[in-house]
Amino acid sequence: MQTMGFSRLVLVNPRRFPDPQAEAMAAGAADVLAAVQVVSSLSAALAGTVLAVAMSARRRELAVPALWARDAASEAVAQAASGEVALVFGNETAGLSNEELAQCRRWAMIPVNPEFSSLNVAAAVQIMCYEMRLAVVAPGLPPAISGAGQPASHEDVERLVAHLEEAALGCGFLDPASPKRFVPRMRRLFSRATVEQEEVNILRGLLAALEGKGKFGR
Repeated sequence: MQTMGFSRLVLVNPRRFPDPQAEAMAAGAADVLAAVQVVSSLSAALAGTVLAVAMSARRRELAVPALWARDAASEAVAQAASGEVALVFGNETAGLSNEELAQCRRWAMIPVNPEFSSLNVAAAVQIMCYEMRLAVVAPGLPPAISGAGQPASHEDVERLVAHLEEAALGCGFLDPASPKRFVPRMRRLFSRATVEQEEVNILRGLLAALEGKGKFGR
């Protein structure tokens, strides 16, 4: 990370941290470890982000379309002008779960040999940090969209999805005994749309009005 100019690392529920082995392997980048933020859930790690890119080699059901690593890095750098972005990596053994990947608006794949796709986490992190740096230093980034608003944060989109689920249950559209895949599909929809904060507010205001509440506070 430090080699490529990045320093912010968030660990989700690590088995051991701090750990002497991590310090020994930091190879002069102890300041990155010293600044590590430890959280208990991926949702907490993504709080405040405007874009999260999950890294996975496995295709997932109902996931948004995959991006190649370089395209994902370019999008992340472009979105970083509007707020914090995150690259999300799973653990060495199992990678990311479907639920964890569903919390990310994009997912990306590194174009490895399909006959031997095994890549350890350290290598994947290094590749993505390189791609991010390449996107930062490359000239001619696409111009900002005229009139575009502030991208919605992770937690605001999650609250919108929860509000939609509540409204769907309340009006009888959704059977609480058989919700099927309503929430994953809503997440997938908003991931593809890259919604803005004002759009989230409009949708939640509309839901509140339809519910007869006038305002929303959740």
